[in-house]
Amino acid sequence: MKIFVPGRICLFGEHSDWAGSYRRINGELECGYTIITGTNQGLYAEVNPHPSRLIFRTSVNPGGSSSTFDVPMDREALLAEAQKGGFFSYIAGVAYQVLTHYRVRGLEIVNTLTDLPIRKGLSSSAATCVLVARAFNRIYDLKMTVRGEMEFAYLGEITTPSRCGRMDQGCAYGNRPILMTYDGDRLDVDEVAVPTDLYWVIVDLNAGKDTREILNRLNHCYPFADDEIQQGVQKVLGPINKRIVLKAADALRRGDAPAIGQLMIEAQAEFDQYCIPACPTQLASPVLHKVLAHPPIQPYIWGGKGVGSQGDGTAQFIVRDEAAQQKVIDILARDFKLASLKLALRSGRRVRKALIPAAGFGTRLFPATKAMKKEMFPVIDRDGRAKPVILAIVEEAVNAGIEEVGIIVQSRDRALFEEFFASPPPYENFNKLSKESREYNEYLMEVGRRVKFIHQDLQEGFGHAVFAAREWIGNEPFLLLLGDHLYASNTERSCARQLLDVYEKAGKSVVGLKLTPGTEVRHFGCVTGVWQTDRTELAITEFSEKPDLEYARKHLRVEGFDEDQYLTVFGQYVLSPEIFNYLEENIRNNVRERGEFQLTSCLDRLRRESGFLGYVVQGRRFDVGLPDAYRQTLIDFRNA
Repeated sequence: MKIFVPGRICLFGEHSDWAGSYRRINGELECGYTIITGTNQGLYAEVNPHPSRLIFRTSVNPGGSSSTFDVPMDREALLAEAQKGGFFSYIAGVAYQVLTHYRVRGLEIVNTLTDLPIRKGLSSSAATCVLVARAFNRIYDLKMTVRGEMEFAYLGEITTPSRCGRMDQGCAYGNRPILMTYDGDRLDVDEVAVPTDLYWVIVDLNAGKDTREILNRLNHCYPFADDEIQQGVQKVLGPINKRIVLKAADALRRGDAPAIGQLMIEAQAEFDQYCIPACPTQLASPVLHKVLAHPPIQPYIWGGKGVGSQGDGTAQFIVRDEAAQQKVIDILARDFKLASLKLALRSGRRVRKALIPAAGFGTRLFPATKAMKKEMFPVIDRDGRAKPVILAIVEEAVNAGIEEVGIIVQSRDRALFEEFFASPPPYENFNKLSKESREYNEYLMEVGRRVKFIHQDLQEGFGHAVFAAREWIGNEPFLLLLGDHLYASNTERSCARQLLDVYEKAGKSVVGLKLTPGTEVRHFGCVTGVWQTDRTELAITEFSEKPDLEYARKHLRVEGFDEDQYLTVFGQYVLSPEIFNYLEENIRNNVRERGEFQLTSCLDRLRRESGFLGYVVQGRRFDVGLPDAYRQTLIDFRNA
């Protein structure tokens, strides 16, 4: 298994993580607020299980120690190594914490590449801790969420002599910004989606600073202020920081780069005014301020500020566009001989395409499917209009804002679908239609222009059907709708639109969910996980394909529901294109479940690799894949 963990850069709110922790002692202090994001650089590793030892091999060799770390997977041995300090102590510290809480064996981790600068305020130690936590989580399927990986990375790092802040392990969330709030021991994390690409330059100032001295001086201002200087530090790391950080989070959500730049300039000025007096020898930062004010870069930037503990360590600039990013790097290299890194925050890609598998035979509806494709079975919508099932599903996608709909069909059935979506009725029949029906036919032809057809002549499972669309989907996220389900929303937003909104906010794959009694779980895919927000969004920790009730009772309970109530798949997904890599791997290696290539195991792999959300859809699903279910759908869908 290959794993990448980025470094971490604090965009706003340096020092407020530890400052907010003092609320345990002084409740009148303001909470801490930071906005951080993963860098585009980090640690790359290949990971395998080991029966009895923790082995870490690296060619990076920070600090001059051995390039191979090898210790028994024993709590006492791991704790002793963690308490020694140094680079490998982080690895042992996380393993110690994982072994304390889980029954796991060992790991062999090979650090194949590290392109993250060490000791430059980019949290290389935290990235190492997250790497180890993620490796245990994925190899042994511990069902940790990203938040769980972050927490174990933090526990592991503080097991060592390091005294890191709470924000460092936020690199677990990857290359997307998160807003972190620190209230004593409590930590809240909110992801911040950006609607447009934003570009930064991170520059190593190549000058000296004493981070321990900075932290020592500033910590002397807490928990209670004794003089005006200490009051100033509490003010700038408290209410001033809160105002700037929350404004910055709002600017990020709007994609307002000029506003972000002005807030960076303001944050640096406030920090200078109130913090320099507390530690003038380290925070006067002549190199930092010279670089921030350098005239040749001003036409290419919106603003800039220091990074990390501040001082002459690292600076960051938000630049005007991608071309300006390279201009600033070239100028700093030419005029100061300074090395820089690029940082890009990418907008969540809008979902343009939907996919509907419709190549199956419909065995459970035989012999009706001998005469007619089940996707062409009629239903009656709430307007009293009779239409085939496939049209109702396509309309669900189109009404959610989807631009193109791909229908997976057998090549021999393509003409049937094309005739419906692309051909008007024969002239003699068209003339018999009412004016309203003629206008509806124009609408139908317009919908049909969005429909594309993908062939799957050999049916080898749901996963095989989805994989058939790989070339058409390309490297884009997509909406997946089952071909034998209909949907009706309880709100003004369609069911599919609800899922797309969650995806665009979170930037990760989403599956629609429905509360289902235990007696029915054997008919559906089922999930479990940890609630993220007010019992509508779930960080999924397991997918199970049509489990029996005994397994569901033991493994699939979700907090907050009555006994024998479970969350099952609603029939709609928003998937990242990485799903095709896992489907291809199964097909290439002939990995089958019940004789077919299924989707569920690949969804679980996507969950482990990238995270996966479940969303409890405010709406109803209607099954047309079984005789009795279809009969009930004919009754209920009309009134939905």
